[in-house]
Amino acid sequence: MLANANSLLMLAVILVAGTASGGLAKLLRLPSVTGQIVAGILIGPSVLQILSAESLHTFEPLVDFALGLMAVAVGSHLNFKRLRVARRRLTMLLLLEATVTPVCVFGLLISLTNVQWYTALLLATIAISTAPATILAIVKETASRGSFVTTLIAAVALNNLVCILLFELSRTFARAAISPSEPSSMLKSLMLPIGQLGMSCLLGAAIGLALILCTARIVKTDRLSVLSLIAILLTTGIAEFNHLSVLMACLSLGITLSNVTPDREEIGHRVFDGFESAIFAIFFTIAGMELDFGSLGIAGSIAMLAFAGRMLGKVSAGFFGMKLAGATERFRKWIGLALTPQAGLAVGLMLLVSEDKAFEDIHELFLAVVLAMVLLNESFGPILTKMGLQKSGDFGRDKARILDFLSEQNITTNLVGPDKESAIRELIDLTVRTNNLRLDKEKLFASVMEGEAISCTCVGEGLALPHARLDQTDRIIGAMGISSEGLALGAPDHRLVHCVVLIITPENMPERHLEVLKALASSIGRDRIIQQQLYHIDSPAHADELIHLGDQFEDWNYYLEDEE
Repeated sequence: MLANANSLLMLAVILVAGTASGGLAKLLRLPSVTGQIVAGILIGPSVLQILSAESLHTFEPLVDFALGLMAVAVGSHLNFKRLRVARRRLTMLLLLEATVTPVCVFGLLISLTNVQWYTALLLATIAISTAPATILAIVKETASRGSFVTTLIAAVALNNLVCILLFELSRTFARAAISPSEPSSMLKSLMLPIGQLGMSCLLGAAIGLALILCTARIVKTDRLSVLSLIAILLTTGIAEFNHLSVLMACLSLGITLSNVTPDREEIGHRVFDGFESAIFAIFFTIAGMELDFGSLGIAGSIAMLAFAGRMLGKVSAGFFGMKLAGATERFRKWIGLALTPQAGLAVGLMLLVSEDKAFEDIHELFLAVVLAMVLLNESFGPILTKMGLQKSGDFGRDKARILDFLSEQNITTNLVGPDKESAIRELIDLTVRTNNLRLDKEKLFASVMEGEAISCTCVGEGLALPHARLDQTDRIIGAMGISSEGLALGAPDHRLVHCVVLIITPENMPERHLEVLKALASSIGRDRIIQQQLYHIDSPAHADELIHLGDQFEDWNYYLEDEE
């Protein structure tokens, strides 16, 4: 209907359809992503044909930029210092996702269909990928925050990295099976994709470092926005021009920004926060337009088996990976389901096969199966992700709470001590490291000990609350240390101290400082049930759940907006 319309009119139609359908989906308590994909299917060539398949080519640069922007956002969540506490969870989850998921898909396809082994192998490796854009959109829409969300987003970034690598290896083996060649030639073919992935990472890292250098002395928001836009466009453009992986390059850009300048959130993807929802709406509506119901007729049974195998693999990998990592029940039950959405990367890898002349014989079938898989995963995946966030307890937690400064990454269950000075130094080190602060540790230690000299901060009942007020920070920061054996810190009641909470408050927040002290003293310092649970807790993740999700802390860890 709008085949001859200009690109701006078509873009307006896409944005209106995506925004309206996203709002309708939210009214029906569905993720807006699901509504946007459905809108794309309806206005696309499969149903109402308001926009033709040819019109999609007009928006390829915008889609590439949106995918790059989302990849930078995902990469920015891979701050290695902050994720140190979750490394066991992420390692076990990554290992099982990279093995169990493809094995489940490959096994079902080989045993129940007549597809060639190399086709099944390619489909199995694509099944590892998770849609970062979908996950980010749902997390943002549901205002979710916590250790579950942190693990989820980091897992998405890592499994996409592994998916790209394993897919390139599988493609090399599949090509060799279709067109047998000399071992030396196969080795050369194998090294080419690995080299391209390495170059993609170097490209993103180089542009990230250049952005950091260029913005070192710039504070004006407009200039930071322009330079960030240039950096993302350069990364996607140079990667496309040199046939490198756009996703890998942009992930590398985000990782570089997150780890080299973790305290500078004003550069990178965050400059687009104001119209991020519009970018998401356009991206997912266009993604829906690319999906074709006709593909289900061509390869419906194969796609359904691949979908079932992927779901089984994701859920199994999540459950057993979290169990092996010693994670809590909410991680074991819901992390796998939350990882089910699949979109952009799967389509991108599909295009690599469809454009490769070596796979001409399987091109049509492969295209149909992957598109049908994406249709199924993007139709049901967002709903499952939202359900996982709700069941995990992180749903709707992206609001300020009085004890927000105590998160999993700021908690240690192995406080050594043995004296007060050593314990405080341990917590200062943890606070500075996890908050990426540029504070003089000795000055901070002296300030805390100055308070100790005036009055002992051991409040009794096994709790100590050393604290200081500084003008070098604009928010409350700190750390919690737990010792199950207890430390002799000279408490007035002569009891061993099992929990030490370091609290660093800005000079201009005296009331908030007193509120935090009161909340901790009234909860941990007086509630015997909390003491029994917290003083002998076995991991930072369990402590985080007790403080932020436990009923015992509900009255003390209140939302600040409710107080106001």
